[in-house]
Amino acid sequence: MTAGDGIVLRPARPGDVPLVLALIRELADFERLSDAVVADEALLADALFGDAPAAEVVIAEIDGTPAGFALFFHTFSTFLGRRGLYLEDLFVRPAYRGRGLGMQLMRHLAALAVARDCGRFEWTVLDWNAPAIGFYRALGAQPQDGWTVQRVEGDALRALATMTR
Repeated sequence: MTAGDGIVLRPARPGDVPLVLALIRELADFERLSDAVVADEALLADALFGDAPAAEVVIAEIDGTPAGFALFFHTFSTFLGRRGLYLEDLFVRPAYRGRGLGMQLMRHLAALAVARDCGRFEWTVLDWNAPAIGFYRALGAQPQDGWTVQRVEGDALRALATMTR
């Protein structure tokens, strides 16, 4: 999909796995979470292009150069009785910021959500990332006050899975 100004948005292909991993690592550096990235090319290839893909990626290019990406997947709302679109990661490389690429990616995902009859499009944002929060507010996004993210991972996840009481 051509978005104008030399911007092209396209679905990731299997050959893009190294690029996607590089973009994930750049995002993790920005978010000060580099140590949290344990994904490798094999895991990503299976998650994105295996027998049961868990997520999708849109690559943003400017004049043929990879400039950013969005990784997303479907959720389901029991209250709405419909699936939703969940944005896991959105990242624009610093050299390409300020050119409307983030807006193009968000519009593209919103259009996908509408085309796929999703009841909602949602994501989380780090509370210290004021520029991103301001950007999302300008798009019409509203914070979900009263909700906090809960997570079980690693040893705690394994312990929960084997808990007998």
